[in-house]
Amino acid sequence: MAVGRLIRPPATTISPRAAEVDADRLAAELHTRVRGEVRFDPGSRATYATDASNYRQAPIGVVLPETVDDGAEAVAVCREFGAPVVSRGGGTSLAGQACNVAVVIDWSKYCRRIVSVNPRRRTAIVEPGIALDPLNNQLEPYGLQLGPRPSTHVTCTVGGMIGNNSCGSTAQVYGKMLDSVLRLEVLTYDGLRMWVGETSDEEYRRILAEGGRKAELYRGMRELRDAYLADIRTRYPDIPRRVSGYNLDSLLPEHRFNVARALVGSESTLVTVLRAEIQLVERRPARALVVLGYPDVFAAADAVPRITPHQPYALEGLDRRLVQLEHMEHLAEEAIRQLPEGSGWLMVQFAGTDQDEVDRRGRRLVDELTAGRDGPTVAFLDDPRREDELWKAREAGLGATAYPPQGRETHEGWEDAAVPPERLGAYLRDFHALLDRYGYASASLYGHFGHGCVHTRIPTDLRTAEGIAAYRRFAEEAARLVADYGGSLSGEHGDGQSRGELLPIMFGERVVRAFGELKALFDPDNRMNPGKVVHPYRLDENLRQGTAFRPWQPRTHFAFPNDDHRFANAAARCVGVGKCRGHEDGVMCPSYRATREEEHSTRGRARLLFEMVAGDVITDGWRSDAVRDALDLCLACKGCRSDCPVDVDMATYKAEFLSHHYAGRLRPLAHYSMGWLPLWARIAALAPHAVNALTHTPGLARLVKAAGGVTPQRELPRFAERRFTDTVRGAGDGRLGTVLLWPDTFTNSFHPQIAHAAVAVLTDAGFGVTVPDRTVCCGLTWISTGQLGVAKRVLRRTLDALAPQLRDGTPIVVLEPSCAAVFRADLPELLNGDEDAHRLAGQTRTLAELLTERAPDWRPPELHRRAIVQPHCHQHAILGTAADRAVLDRAGVAAEVLDAGCCGLAGNFGFERGHYAVSMACAEDKLLPAVRAAEEDTLVLADGFSCRTQIEHARTGRTPRHLAEVLAGAVRRR
Repeated sequence: MAVGRLIRPPATTISPRAAEVDADRLAAELHTRVRGEVRFDPGSRATYATDASNYRQAPIGVVLPETVDDGAEAVAVCREFGAPVVSRGGGTSLAGQACNVAVVIDWSKYCRRIVSVNPRRRTAIVEPGIALDPLNNQLEPYGLQLGPRPSTHVTCTVGGMIGNNSCGSTAQVYGKMLDSVLRLEVLTYDGLRMWVGETSDEEYRRILAEGGRKAELYRGMRELRDAYLADIRTRYPDIPRRVSGYNLDSLLPEHRFNVARALVGSESTLVTVLRAEIQLVERRPARALVVLGYPDVFAAADAVPRITPHQPYALEGLDRRLVQLEHMEHLAEEAIRQLPEGSGWLMVQFAGTDQDEVDRRGRRLVDELTAGRDGPTVAFLDDPRREDELWKAREAGLGATAYPPQGRETHEGWEDAAVPPERLGAYLRDFHALLDRYGYASASLYGHFGHGCVHTRIPTDLRTAEGIAAYRRFAEEAARLVADYGGSLSGEHGDGQSRGELLPIMFGERVVRAFGELKALFDPDNRMNPGKVVHPYRLDENLRQGTAFRPWQPRTHFAFPNDDHRFANAAARCVGVGKCRGHEDGVMCPSYRATREEEHSTRGRARLLFEMVAGDVITDGWRSDAVRDALDLCLACKGCRSDCPVDVDMATYKAEFLSHHYAGRLRPLAHYSMGWLPLWARIAALAPHAVNALTHTPGLARLVKAAGGVTPQRELPRFAERRFTDTVRGAGDGRLGTVLLWPDTFTNSFHPQIAHAAVAVLTDAGFGVTVPDRTVCCGLTWISTGQLGVAKRVLRRTLDALAPQLRDGTPIVVLEPSCAAVFRADLPELLNGDEDAHRLAGQTRTLAELLTERAPDWRPPELHRRAIVQPHCHQHAILGTAADRAVLDRAGVAAEVLDAGCCGLAGNFGFERGHYAVSMACAEDKLLPAVRAAEEDTLVLADGFSCRTQIEHARTGRTPRHLAEVLAGAVRRR
């Protein structure tokens, strides 16, 4: 470590006492005194350089404290060096409050404990890093939950919710996070640690009598409140979603001088939150959803005052533009089909403990609204599955609007204003006119209409001086419009940098001066998240893009057709919503679930790639070791391609990066062994018995695995005595035509019985079956290891071999899901513009897809069995499971498709040395427990070679089977 590396925070936001920070000495002291992880390397700084906002500020370093006491010690060390500090939770802040030239304290990896629960009082004390969904899961046995539920509930942390005063849809009944906070344990930058909450006059006198820094703070807050009492009472909008500014109104006598609530929403600019005592609410398991259709979103907003007296649990609005975008992007399609006729909709949810009562409340609302003429169209849903589908459609709003097809990219910045709900319709008409005047009218309008809160992402140009200047003028006009309506610039996302500069328009100069005095009282040296809320950065500086944005545009193997054929655009695709940091459902992101490391999330890796093309923090391009290390634990599962709201495809980015990183250099040994598996399989076919003896004899096997970079804990797969292609006989023509059965390496060389089973099924269904007359391969193993030059040569040979079938439109049936996914997704992007590549993508079918599409009347004898099904990750991401469900249903198999995430083996990943622990952690997350818990007579289905291998490796006592084998078993009973 080179001692003396100085980082100079922006002078306009830093006190003269600490204009420079010796980052290397600071890092060394933190390493010595703080348990946890201290990271000042370029990769970590790049990972935390932005949040979900338009802004980017590379931090001085990152600390992941092991306990809250370690977090407090980290602040103490930073104080000694004069280093600014910012706390970070889920990193999903939309206003720039979670990034700064500071030491970032990330609480989310370790400090996520529930300290205590008091079911009688319905309270809990929690640490700041616990995410909302895991918190509520742990509270479920008590029948309790935290009230507010932002759309980022899978990843937002309680500390972040306190910092931003978060709300979500359930704020309709539970209010903002402020309303759920009872007490806070906080730490000031100068070292005072205390619990704060309501303050009686008696307690206030006791604090003053004790003297010291705490007395100074309390006396100062009381004096500040009294000096600005009239302004606080008159300038704070009396609306349910006032989130902007500091909560000085919580210091009023009628609110019992509540210091905890005054600090909620202060965005890490005043104190560091160490623990929180929160108020919990009873769960309301009974739900009913009424969806109301109106001619447009303005008419929907006009109807809000008629609905709120019915006391809904949530009242959300969305416009036709959002629905169109979700339809075009194939998001929430089932949910969209349930919407009643209209061009603007209100989703009115009722909740309680009695389903009949909840349903009656919903029907009373419908009866009232439809009693007269010109009533809304109505859809009444009381099926929880259908309700969940519609809520997911609403929560998908950010992803759907971020990159609209055939449209300009959109941005946050003015996505969160709130006005009195009774004036929402008029406000939206004026706001839409403002959008139209600036050429932003394609923006979608949606949000928490019951509280007058409107979300939108606007197609602003943040790359040119003219575009940025136009956005500044728009934001100022929009702020004045909201203020004229008696609203708040922020309705739940906070001020940060996006809106901090505009606060005088809303509050007036005197209240903003009071904010500055409160900041000076708690943080006189401006070390706590400087430049946010108070003395803010301008809304048009520190932009991720900006006029100086000129990313590197390297030549690539993949075409990146959805990103204007530019890798830099793909690297910038992530909008930071952080869904990849969830643990509840889907596939994304298995390595984050195992490690809880930001750099091992899809978002963290995307940030590193962005910094690589930006060339500031990451300066060595494709040769970057920091990027390579972050991508090393990417399983290339492709889960993000379907689960990410904006379709980040990290598997493709990883393959592209590896191809350049190792160009002209020695690769890891596993790239030569597992990456060239199709070649070794062909060679092994000459003497499979001898090869199996070599790879499974103790001693020899260890040498073979060491030479191939394979982890010693894995047993190498056994080659079949005879390959499928060595024994198959063509099935001739069938009444439904002929199909080509693709002999992928895994099926052909290891599990040929699956291919034979597929032939039996296909011929029984009425198809003739043929196979290629020469050795072919999809190139998967070369793609996953980034050997893209070889992969393209292999794929071109494959296209040549399949030319007759591609000319006559023969379906290509692929049994291994990962190989089918290559043909559907990777092939046309690697050989972009090659018509045969696009033909093969269009003609590729899984066995289930072919049977549902081409043989809809085929029925095998019913098996009358139950099954659990583990979909391959690539199937989840690219192919889907609807056809498999349908075919299993035909066969009389009651199938439960597991939502168990990635199996953890993921092709070569789980075999490579250094990956075993993560691989097994992924499997033990949900998959292996589900397999072990299955009844003995329940079938275990897994079409993916990796999934079957992982289940067998874990010695679950179960033999997983391919769909073809199950169907063939039914066919053979005829």
